[in-house]
Amino acid sequence: MSALTSGAIAQIRYLQRQAASLLLYQSVLKSPIGQAFLDLLQALHHSDVSGFDCLCAYGKWFKIQAAQNLSWKDYLISQIIKDENPFSRQAQQTDFASLSPGLVEAAKHDLQVLQNLYECSGDQLGKWVRVAGQLEAVPPIWHSETIEENRALPLHSKLENWSSAAENLAVHYRQFGTGLFAEYQAFQWRRGQLTSISHPDRITLKELVCCDWQRDALVKNTEFLLAGYPALHVLLYGSRGAGKSSLVKSLLNEFGDRNLRLIEVPKSDLQDLPLILEQLRGVPQKFIVFVDDLSFEEDDDAFKALKVVLEGNVTARPQNVVVYATSNRRHLIREFFDDRPRPRDGDEVHAWDTVQEKLSFSDRFGLTLTFESIDQNTYLTIVRHLALLAGIKLKPEDLEHRAKEWATRRNGRSGRTARQFVDFLKAELALI
Repeated sequence: MSALTSGAIAQIRYLQRQAASLLLYQSVLKSPIGQAFLDLLQALHHSDVSGFDCLCAYGKWFKIQAAQNLSWKDYLISQIIKDENPFSRQAQQTDFASLSPGLVEAAKHDLQVLQNLYECSGDQLGKWVRVAGQLEAVPPIWHSETIEENRALPLHSKLENWSSAAENLAVHYRQFGTGLFAEYQAFQWRRGQLTSISHPDRITLKELVCCDWQRDALVKNTEFLLAGYPALHVLLYGSRGAGKSSLVKSLLNEFGDRNLRLIEVPKSDLQDLPLILEQLRGVPQKFIVFVDDLSFEEDDDAFKALKVVLEGNVTARPQNVVVYATSNRRHLIREFFDDRPRPRDGDEVHAWDTVQEKLSFSDRFGLTLTFESIDQNTYLTIVRHLALLAGIKLKPEDLEHRAKEWATRRNGRSGRTARQFVDFLKAELALI
């Protein structure tokens, strides 16, 4: 039978009541780690019935923390920092002094509760489990210092009273946001849902050569976005493999630490653009909505949705969002000779105006960047640059000869072909 003292049981019951009293931050304890913690408290509360249940609950809590390489204390702080609740959402929209007093008091109450749970260390829980399970010892829960020692965060172990940090926390929410946007930098929109990308393409601006003016123009426009000024929607068009998509993706690695986020939206989901933009309105991050390989067919609903976003409607455009689209076609809507107006009975009177509207759709982007086909000199320049970055040491004439052979036997000269060649050559030389 359990040998937990009445004082220990009282402490456990107190922690359970504290957790149950959360008003805004309940979701902090609804993740696997948080739920495992509550299950452990429940098992300890009833340890007089079964010490075996305490051991199982402790093992589950330990395993979840080990799997995420995150201690209980670090977990609590990280969850509070990114939690989405009425307080954190409203703090992003207005300054602390303008928040409802009742909302602020609720936040202070919850922060004090969470500090009480934070101070229930893994060592203390381990001692209770050891006694309840009648064991000589149990492995302790580790505690890393990576999160709490970062003094830039509004909460840390040296703060005597977390409720006094409510204003600093609100400032943090307004600057860095909450939820997925605070945790990840890249996202995909798929069938009406935003999903995070844990490992986005790591390509950088320094890897891209022979597109200097396009790069400088896109970087400048992105700087406008980050600085809070109106930025232009951008169309990048030209030959395949010229680096259009790579240039857009490299911006995330250049400016991700300045609150830039990238959301990739496939053409099939473009009709959701108005919905996406409303979800991004008012949050502190800046967003590139990335549409790759853009083109349209006749009467395409996606065309109409994108047109509304580019031209605007009664609803104001969010100032923290721009659309960057790539295409191999200068005229984004496919046109056939049969589309050309001929004077026949029943034809639209101003049919040519309709054709011109389709052909000029690309002009609705504020900035158009053209990528020309790559000639042999440009192709070899890219190869030499990538080979230098990859640390490949071959005689220049050997490198160029092999690069020309690669382009001839594969997809022709392009930036993509150059990268594929250098990646192959690096692996090949490493295995010699």
